[in-house]
Amino acid sequence: MKKTRPIFLLLALLATSHAADAPPAGFKLVKTEGRITEYTLEANGLTVLLLPDHSAPAVTFMVTYRVGSRNESYGTTGATHILEHLMFKGTAAHNKTDGTGFDQILERTGAETNATTWLDRTNYFETTGPQDLPLVVELEADRMRNLRLLDEDRRPEMTVVRNEFERGENNPASALETEIWSAAYIAHPYHHNTIGWRSDIENVPIEKLRAFYDTYYWPDNATVSVIGDFEPAATLALIASRYAAIPRAPHPVPQVYTEEPRQSGPRRVTVQRPGELPLVAIAHKIPPGTHADFPGLQVLGSILTDGRNSRLYQTLTDKNLTTAVTANASFNRDPSLHILMAELTPGTATEKVEKLLIEGVEKVKKDGVTPAETASAIARITAATALARDGSFAMADALNDCIAVGDWTLYDRLSAAVRAVTPADVQRVARTWLLADQSTTGLFLPKDDAPAAEPAPGAAEKPADIAAAVPAPAEKPAAEVTPGPVRLPKAPATATQGAEAAVSLLAPRILRSRTAGLDLLVCPTGVQDVITVTGSLPAFSPANPALGSLTAGMFERGTKQHTATQLAGLLDAVGAQIQFTASRQTIDFSAKFLKKDTALVIGLLAEQLRQPAFPADEFAKLQTQLAAATESSREDTDHQAATAFSQAAFPAGHPNRRSTPDETLAALKKTTLADVKTFHHDWCGPAAFTVVAVGDLDPASFTAAVEKSFTGWTGGRPLPAVTPAPALGAATPVSVSIPGKESLSVVMGQPSGLRASDPDHLPLALATAALGSGFTSRLIGHVRDTEGLTYGIASRLAADTFTDGQWAIRATFAPALLEKGLASTRRELTAWHQTGLTADEFAYRQNALAGAHRVSLATTEGLAGAILGTLQAGQPLTRLDTLPAEIHALTLDQVNAAIKKHLDPEKMIQVIAGSLDKAPAIKK
Repeated sequence: MKKTRPIFLLLALLATSHAADAPPAGFKLVKTEGRITEYTLEANGLTVLLLPDHSAPAVTFMVTYRVGSRNESYGTTGATHILEHLMFKGTAAHNKTDGTGFDQILERTGAETNATTWLDRTNYFETTGPQDLPLVVELEADRMRNLRLLDEDRRPEMTVVRNEFERGENNPASALETEIWSAAYIAHPYHHNTIGWRSDIENVPIEKLRAFYDTYYWPDNATVSVIGDFEPAATLALIASRYAAIPRAPHPVPQVYTEEPRQSGPRRVTVQRPGELPLVAIAHKIPPGTHADFPGLQVLGSILTDGRNSRLYQTLTDKNLTTAVTANASFNRDPSLHILMAELTPGTATEKVEKLLIEGVEKVKKDGVTPAETASAIARITAATALARDGSFAMADALNDCIAVGDWTLYDRLSAAVRAVTPADVQRVARTWLLADQSTTGLFLPKDDAPAAEPAPGAAEKPADIAAAVPAPAEKPAAEVTPGPVRLPKAPATATQGAEAAVSLLAPRILRSRTAGLDLLVCPTGVQDVITVTGSLPAFSPANPALGSLTAGMFERGTKQHTATQLAGLLDAVGAQIQFTASRQTIDFSAKFLKKDTALVIGLLAEQLRQPAFPADEFAKLQTQLAAATESSREDTDHQAATAFSQAAFPAGHPNRRSTPDETLAALKKTTLADVKTFHHDWCGPAAFTVVAVGDLDPASFTAAVEKSFTGWTGGRPLPAVTPAPALGAATPVSVSIPGKESLSVVMGQPSGLRASDPDHLPLALATAALGSGFTSRLIGHVRDTEGLTYGIASRLAADTFTDGQWAIRATFAPALLEKGLASTRRELTAWHQTGLTADEFAYRQNALAGAHRVSLATTEGLAGAILGTLQAGQPLTRLDTLPAEIHALTLDQVNAAIKKHLDPEKMIQVIAGSLDKAPAIKK
């Protein structure tokens, strides 16, 4: 069979010449492509990729291991993912027991750190200030080969991973995709879900995990990427100082040689579970991400599903048959899947949607696509690629995907290949790859009741209760775990305290003016080509929770100058994005675009806000689509728990009181187009409208564009005063039954009585972070990390920008572990409330909070959001610069007093949402 040449051969002429500078001692210069240079550490074969970018004072360090779920087999499925979790458990030099653990050291600096596992790779990453790069390199190099891998760490982490698995099972689309991949692949290990099969998660022994680690975690099977604000020569020397002593793998790293046999006919799978809306998905076998046809498949997917002018939007969503249709060409190392997925509106037959999906594909194969469609899709993909690389982590994340498929140079070359796609290419790849006999069709069909599970052969003697079937997740039962702070290092790992003076100030760079009647803030940064604009205007209707969403949704559905189709076409032609959303108190927008398109985007934004056409047919469609989304929210345990909590915590008319699905549906049904027009007239105007622009912009020309587009607009008004929520008495627990869910959602909290501008807000925020933010917090450190009772648990202050807010702990638990989970959560909450923070805990959290603030400003989106949020909270812009100093000026007494003053565990509302019949703790 003749094979098509891969992209890297077809586009070889795009490669730039090697860098002229000689590499530092110990490194071999391999090549330079665009702004990225590749080196090899000669001592052990470690690949190093450097991309200096000084647009923000942040750097991302990422290690990509060329091992993922494709390297697993039966009995070890999910091993890569469990190892990802265990990579944070410690080495002899850095471990939680000694107070020198990975999270304990890094969270003090405010670094953003995490890891992900996928089919072809596992990656570990940190984004931090440049001053902390030596620390990051030390930690990553240490855990490459020195993990302790103790079974006492595996046991609690197994239940954490199992809860992550259960959370995925709660999501219909996720569950359906798992079944589709498993049916589409019978030989190749893409058959296995990345998180693994439940029995493997529960039973894999530590010896197999250690063998897996010793097989794949070596420098010659890894790539280090450094992106952001760093100096290449010094960074290479730093990497060599930590990694050069690590030997190569003592054996050849095993390679996957299994090839999936050609499918002999179409396949079908059906998932029947409790749910609200059906799903239809059609998957086709496609080539790997390095194949020359992959860019054409990307363009094809965009033509089919991206935007209002896409073919399947017009055929399905615009006809109210679906709420959304998506296309995803999986970017993988081996032949993969292209999946079309549609979520149906209530009452729509799956057979009808499946037929229209197939007809949409067949029409492309038969008649092709137009040059205009192709050009528009290319513009969308090209701009989306550029806009998505906002900040050092975003660039590292995109590079990581290219490393995983086997050719990092696709970071630049894939975009060039997309731009070269022709209409003939799109038709050809559709005919070549979207073949019926190579397809797998999947249906998700909601059922009212979950069927009783049939026992597996040989399972009769096994206990039915999960908690009885699995060993206790911790060496001590939950009740014996000592409450209090996680052990912390007693001195800063790096000299971050007081570093504010060395950081360039943001507030002086922000130019603020009253332009065309609105409040305009412009902040140039060092990012290239990208501009992010965000804005918000007050809009509040306590009597009708649907008005804000309906008004925001109508802005993109046509103006007096352009139809919805024309608006979408103008934005698609340049790949720009404008999105409108609504909260209970505001209508918000965000826009992201390339610098060259400023005048066009600002002009369209003003047109949508000032002169919406409010077409009746589009309003009817929007009502149906929002109603379908509301129906879907009924099966979301997190959403339902949050709604029930707000209903118990806040009185009717308070902005923080969410409407139930029934209330929202009733409001959608009764709201007329005239109501929306009145709401727009009453609230939409420049008087209280704030717009923030950040990125590669010229302040004078940007301001002129806003002046030109918005001059003459009138109206708008500030939010009315809101009566604070009354103090709570003893709270009654609330339960929300959602059948067929594998994981329960829990909210435990109360109204805070605070606004973000109140003096006690910052002290309580710091105390709250110590309780439940990051792995060094008490809730995550004990309830998740030590006891293994949950995948997710956190505490935070929220909803306090414009009015008094709320304080809450949110968590998920398996039904069988709910009782233990609630007891452990209560134990930590009570101890925190009674004794407050320790001096070490307080000092540690000061550094962590100050560092996290600085890192959060490293992208245009993060900075724009911070500027807008600062203003909305009634704070001066100088707080962007002074917040770290304010944090360090707090006292321990202030923080502990704020806990006692504003919170009372005895009055906290407790909400549980999910399959209540499975949870012993709440059985009647």
